[in-house]
Amino acid sequence: MKQTLNRIAVKIGSNVLTRADGTLDVTRMSALVDQIAALHKAGIKIVLISSGAVASGRSELSPIKKLDSVDQRQLFSAIGQVKLINRYYELFREYGITVGQVLTMKESFGTRRHYLNQKNCMNVMLDNGVLPIVNENDTISVTELMFTDNDELSGLIATMMDAQALIILSNIDGIYNGLPSDPTSKVIRKIEQNCDLTSYIQASKSSFGRGGMLTKTRIARKVADEGITVIIANGKRDNILTDLIEKPEDTLCTRFVPAPQPVSSIKKWIAHSEGFAKGELHINPRATEIIVADKAASILPVGITDVKGEFEKDDIVRIINAEGKPIGVGKANCSSDQAREVMGKHGEKPIIHYDYLYIE
Repeated sequence: MKQTLNRIAVKIGSNVLTRADGTLDVTRMSALVDQIAALHKAGIKIVLISSGAVASGRSELSPIKKLDSVDQRQLFSAIGQVKLINRYYELFREYGITVGQVLTMKESFGTRRHYLNQKNCMNVMLDNGVLPIVNENDTISVTELMFTDNDELSGLIATMMDAQALIILSNIDGIYNGLPSDPTSKVIRKIEQNCDLTSYIQASKSSFGRGGMLTKTRIARKVADEGITVIIANGKRDNILTDLIEKPEDTLCTRFVPAPQPVSSIKKWIAHSEGFAKGELHINPRATEIIVADKAASILPVGITDVKGEFEKDDIVRIINAEGKPIGVGKANCSSDQAREVMGKHGEKPIIHYDYLYIE
């Protein structure tokens, strides 16, 4: 059954926008803009997450000396982001669509205040008919602060903006049940909740991006668990975006079926905040059993066996089970020192309230 979509996030990967020589494929970019403009005209609000800054800059300058990978990325992206957004500006202007640039960093999702500031900015843009174009600010992001790739960024943006669907455009048709190069392999058209894909996913990375199908699948799974449809499709196919919206059942892609009950905005933020965790709460088997089985269960001091790291009230902390395995994240209701004081005691207030707890 065709789903009526009012708000979507579209991620265009490096391998879609990049030619074999590593330069920007303007023809493909123009074709995708045509499709996005058609969807925009149909009343769909779109947030575009676009790679391509490094590819845009690579053809503009020959470095005077050999640069390491970080220096290259910073230099080419600083030059290329200007060129990339200008291309989008000119292409969308032909359709009377105003675009706005949003450059972000992983740190910008680390606090609730920064998170909400970004969300408000893009909501104001959408409400005024402006199409946000989002990319990582590669000029000042260094290795330890970078997103895994723009797939991770697109997942954060889709959940932050309450999108109904996230469309990830790559250079293959979806997730295969074997090697994509094997002619006997077929695209898995639909992936239900709790489907095990371990044997299908290849760990190899794309030629020009930082991620691969493993990253795409992990992000897609998490976003779908939050009630958002996720689609992985081939951005080099003609009319792929309009076909995905207008005739979804007939268009080749992999579609992750969303959880039936969307999670709250705060839980969406917490779910994607694992990388910002300041400490750990280790819990006993009984506490683990309760919070895994009951979505309305808080983490009480009586179930905590250890507190590791230093954190303050409202910081994100990891939840670790008795086997040492991370099972979720949550927003602490007190500092690490206060948690240690009440650890193992009955009758104390929750360390993490269930409204601020995300169990994987």
